[in-house]
Amino acid sequence: MSAHWRIGAACTAVLTLTLTACGGAKVGDDSSSGKTASAGTCGTFNLAVNPWVGYEADAAVVAYVAEHDLGCTVKKKDLKEEIAWQGFGTGEVDAILENWGHDDLKKKYITQQKVAAEAGQTGNKGIIGWYVPPWLAKAHPDILDWKNLDKYASKFKTSESGGKGQLLDGDPSYVTNDEALVKNLKLDFKVVYAGSETALIQAFRTAEKNKTWVIGYFYEPQWFLSEVPLKKVTLPTYKTGCDAVASKIACDYPVYDLDKVVSAKFAASGSPAYKLVKNFNWTNDDQNTVAKYIAQDKLSDDEAAKKWVDANRAKVDAWLK
Repeated sequence: MSAHWRIGAACTAVLTLTLTACGGAKVGDDSSSGKTASAGTCGTFNLAVNPWVGYEADAAVVAYVAEHDLGCTVKKKDLKEEIAWQGFGTGEVDAILENWGHDDLKKKYITQQKVAAEAGQTGNKGIIGWYVPPWLAKAHPDILDWKNLDKYASKFKTSESGGKGQLLDGDPSYVTNDEALVKNLKLDFKVVYAGSETALIQAFRTAEKNKTWVIGYFYEPQWFLSEVPLKKVTLPTYKTGCDAVASKIACDYPVYDLDKVVSAKFAASGSPAYKLVKNFNWTNDDQNTVAKYIAQDKLSDDEAAKKWVDANRAKVDAWLK
């Protein structure tokens, strides 16, 4: 996901030890957090989990390996993106496993405050955009060009879109340029938030099943695309710098090389969990496989992770070297 994710739209936060993650966990709610492992031992590993199933898949596998191979005590913390970064400064978040860009946060926490550090790429390529269900792309192929969206706007109207076409977004905390895009491309649409990844997926699933009109924000890697192969709308081509001023964005999203970020304290701790995070690297297909186990097959995180780890032991062993 990512996807992904708009800074400060859902919460305007002040860094304190009791900060609430807009309905998620609190930074500072764990009295055992902030432990520093002595060299060669693991101790407590505080792992942020952002609210999309792809990230949950990352966290499931890394936590499983940390616990079963390294003997770590893993504490997962359900935090939205910006809130998780604030945990680096308090020592209460050790690692973020799937960062979608966030150059502003890197500048603040890595360059300026020096409480965080980059820990390499995940191997995943992140794509964000506007998508329609397959039936709609087949029935109206020209809808895949943004220039033709307005002629269909009335088809997308809902009770929430105020007489305009509805552009459905997901969790309000996700990185999204969609409100600026609608305004700057002068489209007769209104962004409406489904509220969660699950709600967004269900809207597309229902639209494909019932042949109803839905256009919305979506992203890859994402296991759901193997169930319903959504079709991406072509937006104006992304060029370096076209998204520099948020209010003026009128271009597509870039392709994100997803990466990992850790606390500076964790990076210097000597914990084998840091080495695992730094070496953790897999493909979109790997992530989608585990995410499908969790979201569609209804396995627990541990069950999903074990199933994938057992089938990919050589890859896991390379992370531990």
